[in-house]
Amino acid sequence: MSATLITTNIAKPFLKWAGGKTQLLPEIISRLPQEMKTGEIATYIEPFVGGGAVFFYIVNNFPKIKHFYLCDINQDLVNCYNSIKDSVSELVTELKKLEDSFLSLNQVKRKDFFYFVRDNFNQEKQYIFSPATAAKLIFLNRTCFNGLYRVNRSNKFNVPFGDYKNPTICDDENLEAVSEVLQKAEILCGDFTCCKKHISKRAFVYFDPPYRPISKTASFTSYAREDFSEKDQVRLAEFCALINSIEGKFLLSNSDPKNENPEDHFFEVHYGQIAGFQINRVDAIRAINCIGNKRGAIKELIITNYASRMTSGN
Repeated sequence: MSATLITTNIAKPFLKWAGGKTQLLPEIISRLPQEMKTGEIATYIEPFVGGGAVFFYIVNNFPKIKHFYLCDINQDLVNCYNSIKDSVSELVTELKKLEDSFLSLNQVKRKDFFYFVRDNFNQEKQYIFSPATAAKLIFLNRTCFNGLYRVNRSNKFNVPFGDYKNPTICDDENLEAVSEVLQKAEILCGDFTCCKKHISKRAFVYFDPPYRPISKTASFTSYAREDFSEKDQVRLAEFCALINSIEGKFLLSNSDPKNENPEDHFFEVHYGQIAGFQINRVDAIRAINCIGNKRGAIKELIITNYASRMTSGN
């Protein structure tokens, strides 16, 4: 059963993000631990924050949670979050300039402008990541193909132009709301294990790692220079076992390899054999595929170390 979302006009994801959890959010909400509502859980940790859909829902709807720790290995993304947290007015000013310049052009010149900003962003971020650099990241995210964030081995953003007719680039009201809620959060750059010191019996950790590929050709994991390998998936499973031993709670979402190979038992081997771990298969939509007819309904996994039950905020 899916929970009914609580609609708000504040603090929603400011980036389009591959693998973002907006469409899976009702299934995740329905499996949040009850202790989040009672105040027994005081700390929320998200080591793969990405677009932050789950974080924004929780920070808006669970006021009894006092501590938030957001982490990602993508340094550009972390810098962007911190720029919004610390310098949102300056960022909005710069983003509006980009928006006005872009929207005043025809489609051919918009494409040229996009690549000019992309080159400038890649050069600038090597030396300094200012609010203006963060504005360029948001602009590129809103105007590139499919809202992807992908870098090459030189750590340069390399997603092509998206050719949208009327993209929303600067949502200043939302950016200001995001800045407000980020005042409650510590935002760190690093591997998922960097949050270890914050885990306790009163902590809840949401993991949204780069998914295990659902096919041999669906291996889009280059959100940072370093890929998230099969060994990293195993390390993450071991880290979840560690959280369990500390008596913290976690929820992890991932692709279901059985969509392509019914004999792939990776998650049953690494999660299903630990007492108290629950593996749930839920319906989702495959959103990233260059072949249109390969997009559609699939199963995704939601794994917890506690009994799932319906939870709502407040």
